[in-house]
Amino acid sequence: MIDVVIPSPGESITEVTLGAWKHTDGDWVEKDELLTEIESDKATLELLAPASGKLKIEVTAGAEAKVGARVARIDPDAARPLASVKPTPPDSASAEPKADTSTETRATPTARRMAQDKGVDLSAVRGSGPAGRVTKDDVERAATVAKSAPTGAPPRPPASPLPPTPPAAPGSRGIRREKMPKIRQRIAERLVEAQHNAAMLTTFNECDMTEVMRLRSANKDSFEKRHGVGLGFMGFFVRAAVSALVRFPRINAYIAGDEIEFHDFQDIAVAVGTDRGLVVPVLRNAGSMGLARIEEAIKDFAVRARDNRLSVDEMTGGTFTITNGGVFGSLMSTPILNPPQSAILGMHAIKRRAMEDPDHPGQVAIRPMMYLALSYDHRIVDGAEAVSFLVHIKNYIERPEQILLDL
Repeated sequence: MIDVVIPSPGESITEVTLGAWKHTDGDWVEKDELLTEIESDKATLELLAPASGKLKIEVTAGAEAKVGARVARIDPDAARPLASVKPTPPDSASAEPKADTSTETRATPTARRMAQDKGVDLSAVRGSGPAGRVTKDDVERAATVAKSAPTGAPPRPPASPLPPTPPAAPGSRGIRREKMPKIRQRIAERLVEAQHNAAMLTTFNECDMTEVMRLRSANKDSFEKRHGVGLGFMGFFVRAAVSALVRFPRINAYIAGDEIEFHDFQDIAVAVGTDRGLVVPVLRNAGSMGLARIEEAIKDFAVRARDNRLSVDEMTGGTFTITNGGVFGSLMSTPILNPPQSAILGMHAIKRRAMEDPDHPGQVAIRPMMYLALSYDHRIVDGAEAVSFLVHIKNYIERPEQILLDL
């Protein structure tokens, strides 16, 4: 018998929650086939079969399990069901081998087998797994899209599934409880920690988005054609933040006991909302990244965050955080620090408002405006420094040519 044990999702994680089993007790499973998912307070990981054989489940779905604990066993010596044995096609030895185009694409073994069974071209599937690997869910969505597309229609990228919402009966006064996921518990702990342990203060400003919107509108088609990714606003704000963090290094620092830990790099965490909670994957060495790499990385993070495919390492660390409540319609908010970081920048919705025309003083013009918020730890960052940091962001966005000139 071969034990199926809980792997370590990452340093400091000792306990996980077991997800729903993809097979029932007694099923025959193939090696590297997905058995279930394990959820920690930082990430959700796949638990794959270590060998082919008959599955014996020992821990029920939803239970807590320690890292290294056995949750199932696989009997490789059990009789293999006939239904799971695929017949060998005649003259296979003499047939000319077919080119395997899937080898050019990174994919899990389960995804490869499923792609062969369903006739899905892996090279046309965008992977949502770590490092862009194609997963079983990616293949399933691609197969569903292919079936629903009319004959001769060009392939469409698979849409991310939306979580089902149970309908409430009219006039219902029912009450229900559900266990808080580990990641939500961790989010709650960190938010309370930030409120209790930091002298948190927020300063506000507003920026005129006219020029950056003009630049984006004029170049978005050629940008996407050249780089294969859309040109959004987040790339501009990441570049602006990098410039400001170099100018104001305390905002890029941590408090470590009675010392200040400065960083000569900018690892910028970007908040991504999911149905499981807010996650903050990190753009490592953002100072060395151009707009295309930033936009590509953020898009990849967003896709994999929705599918619970971000690794613990990708969500660990970060010297500064940017969150964009504007995508949900927020006009203004006070973002909470992401410990042990010293500051977080909040972006908000763009609204057209009457403002003084900077090109014609004394005259009023309708301009697309965005409120910006910078929450910071007053123990390490002074008010004047925080205000100057936010003004630097504002000036960078209002004069986006500075990005190209690296000013």
